[in-house]
Amino acid sequence: MKVAIISTSPREESNSLKVARYLQSLFSEEEQKVSLHDFREVDIPMVGRGDLDKDNLTPFQQKLLQVWGEADLVIFTIPEYNWMTSGELINALHQLGTKPFAHLFDGKVFGLVGVSSGRGGRRPCLEINVMVNKLISFLNKQSVISPKIFESHETAKNLQEDGTSTGNEIYEKGIKDFVKYTLRIARQWHHVPVEQS
Repeated sequence: MKVAIISTSPREESNSLKVARYLQSLFSEEEQKVSLHDFREVDIPMVGRGDLDKDNLTPFQQKLLQVWGEADLVIFTIPEYNWMTSGELINALHQLGTKPFAHLFDGKVFGLVGVSSGRGGRRPCLEINVMVNKLISFLNKQSVISPKIFESHETAKNLQEDGTSTGNEIYEKGIKDFVKYTLRIARQWHHVPVEQS
């Protein structure tokens, strides 16, 4: 099974990227094909100012579509700013939620991780959950969003710059439970044998 982890913050060395790196290491313990892509070089035109042309994509856009398109399980790490997520992810979903890119919403399991420097993270997951479900339905595709989210609280205290844990046992347990649960949902969805626990 292929896993794509997409960090959706445009900031250099963001907390979302730290979480994505940690998730990459955790998913790699369970699956061999785990890729990471991030929004540091995002260049998707804003809705109303341009469209994505599937035959004329930038290197960032090509890589995003490749990583996402090939994945069976797509994990978004979603930054929270003032109780909302960044405009870059919302804009990307608006632009990609069209017929030329409908395959991105078909046969996938999505997992959502909200990233906060404080105690947040839930609101952006709920927003993106609604939006991705709407796009799956609107495009008449078949995918599912895993119901378990992970809220990365006080991320800078819990993860180092390279995405390794600082040792907070509660944080580690929460994110590992998210990985285990999300993999279980994805394996069931894709008919991969699941160990009974």
